[in-house]
Amino acid sequence: EVQLVESGGGLVQPGGSLRLSCAASGFTLYSFPMNWVRQAPGKGLEWVSRISSTGITRYADSVEGRFTISRDNAKNTLYLQLNSLKTEDTAMYYCVKDWRGGESGTRGQGTQVTVSS
Repeated sequence: EVQLVESGGGLVQPGGSLRLSCAASGFTLYSFPMNWVRQAPGKGLEWVSRISSTGITRYADSVEGRFTISRDNAKNTLYLQLNSLKTEDTAMYYCVKDWRGGESGTRGQGTQVTVSS
């Protein structure tokens, strides 16, 4: 059974940093492209970042230069390093397997990131 468990969210001041983790089980993480998406209160899902099976990374314009996606193959875990956080980064963050847009794919329960002074 495919399972994804996100963690690492929290309350942080603007300009701060967090590292989100997504522990995967039931499949080999590095064999699949993986995405991070987020959902702000009252808004739809927004794609944030992607890492391909070969390690190629992509980012939404809104986070380019501030966020970094990575993975630890030995731990079967996906990460998202969030730096220079802004209030508009406040959202529930999800890692997603087999994402094709919208609500597609398999995701975990999410981890909440709140950026506020």
